[in-house]
Amino acid sequence: MLWIILGIIIILFLIFYVVTYNSLVRARIWVKEAWSQIDVQLKRRNDLIPNLVETVKGYAKHEQETFEKVIQMRNQLTQVSSENHEEQIQLSNQLSDTLKTIFALSESYPDLKANQNFIQLQEELATTENKIAYARQLYNSSVATFNSKLESFPSNIVANIHNFKSEALLEIPLEEKKVPNISF
Repeated sequence: MLWIILGIIIILFLIFYVVTYNSLVRARIWVKEAWSQIDVQLKRRNDLIPNLVETVKGYAKHEQETFEKVIQMRNQLTQVSSENHEEQIQLSNQLSDTLKTIFALSESYPDLKANQNFIQLQEELATTENKIAYARQLYNSSVATFNSKLESFPSNIVANIHNFKSEALLEIPLEEKKVPNISF
């Protein structure tokens, strides 16, 4: 009878161990998949930028420095290793700020503002920026779930045995957290 009870305990322990390990693996895969969604949207934006720059260039020839900066940042972003999440996000944030400058140019050029290609590209980029923001939220949610499993008992024991490492959350740069100064 003792051997039967001991056998049942060992079987239950093994089932628990396998289920816990598999849930950690699933959570880690969700984190990677969430990051790949960010990557996909960054690629989409990077593909749209040259079209936007070419459309605007014809109207704003003296804004060459802005265009060069956008293209340079885009090229930097495409060359960053996909494993270097922090640098990708930092460059992505800088690129977003620079794109705002191009959109502001449309106010100075009424013909550009009415250009159908520009309007369509602007809408596609705005949609892509929204998708990037959503993908970042999904990534942070997946990371939070994964990290909580790594720190929760008893899954933390299984995680330590198999060397699961916590992932970093994406954070907003300090300058973007400042309240804008608005005056009338």
